[in-house]
Amino acid sequence: MVKDLFERIQNNKGPLGRWASQAEGYYVFPKLDGELGPRMQFHGKPILNWSLNDYLGLANHPEVRKADTDAAIQYGAAYPMGARMMSGHTTLHEQLEQELAAFVMKESAYLLNFGYQGIMSTIDALVTKNDIIVYDVDAHACIIDGVRLHMGKRFTYKHNDLDSMEKNLQRATKMALETGGGILFITEGVFGMRGQQGKLKEIVEMKKKYNFRLLVDDAHGFGTLGKTGAGAGEEQGCQDGIDVYFSTFAKSMASIGAFIAADKDIIDYLKYNLRSQMFAKALPMIQTVGALKRLELLRSHPELKDKLWENVNALQNGLKARGFDIGDTNTCVTPVYLHGSIPEAMVMVNDLRENYGIFLSIVVYPVIPKGIILLRMIPTASHTLADIDETLTAFEAIREKLTNGTYKAIAEKTTVDVS
Repeated sequence: MVKDLFERIQNNKGPLGRWASQAEGYYVFPKLDGELGPRMQFHGKPILNWSLNDYLGLANHPEVRKADTDAAIQYGAAYPMGARMMSGHTTLHEQLEQELAAFVMKESAYLLNFGYQGIMSTIDALVTKNDIIVYDVDAHACIIDGVRLHMGKRFTYKHNDLDSMEKNLQRATKMALETGGGILFITEGVFGMRGQQGKLKEIVEMKKKYNFRLLVDDAHGFGTLGKTGAGAGEEQGCQDGIDVYFSTFAKSMASIGAFIAADKDIIDYLKYNLRSQMFAKALPMIQTVGALKRLELLRSHPELKDKLWENVNALQNGLKARGFDIGDTNTCVTPVYLHGSIPEAMVMVNDLRENYGIFLSIVVYPVIPKGIILLRMIPTASHTLADIDETLTAFEAIREKLTNGTYKAIAEKTTVDVS
């Protein structure tokens, strides 16, 4: 008898799903209420929020809110209807693409409905079964899923490790000579969990020795890094060496959608071969018009990025001065590494939220090694120095409770499935 397809699903909820009965609604799928910003509501209580990727504070900028509202009044939520290849193409889509390309110093650009599916589809379109992919082992899930679509060989290198990169480029070169294909190298401008920039300058330098093309996911770098905010490539002085540049609107642009930018011939090819865009409805006009306004503000108000970095430096320097381990972040992403178990981490987060009014993201095994707790914060231009002082005080208190065994004692009295 054929096994019931749902039997596995019913018996194995997956690495995260198995925590659902204890975690859902609080640790995962939490409900934040109120206007987007540093101060929101959680379970009916005010909370200081460090989990929004609204880096430049554009989500509630009055000009942004007006542009979004005016676009909704003029076009509604449905316009345009259909995929861009068929009936959903507009002059404003083209205008946004041209402005984005100019901003990131590329010849051409193409809009994507969603960042996650967009980069998956981009990877799929760029390679054939004869081509080889080389990518960072710590790449975002969207990159990993894109690589999974690849029917050819792929190699991972140790995170940001130049020796490992070169070793795998050598392997890829040997394999490509056998298959008659090329090499696509994929990394991130900013690794969103730990906050390190990808070693773009060094990778671009390797192109002198190895023949490959470079795709960079710069979701967290766009708007936050570089003199103009054009991202990690501009920050490191190697934007020209990035062959395909990708970023999402879900971070600095405080919206939804994404784009890719490259030489015109590459974008022209992708326009006709990106399945996730060819067969999907065009980016709605509300998001398209809204993105034009956001990009205008990003270009014309550098003080937004300046304020962001004032807060980043105050938070990160304050943490380091108090002896906290924030790793080797060199971006806005601010991780704090502590030692403890998953049950201790859950008790700690509960304490932070209920008694200190602070909401942030927590990362534990299997994303990071056992025994490590990563508290991840995203400073924004909307935070204040008072918010930072309040958070630093709370962090000193929770560290003391972690090290003196308070959280462990509470966790041992609580039934937590850690099997």
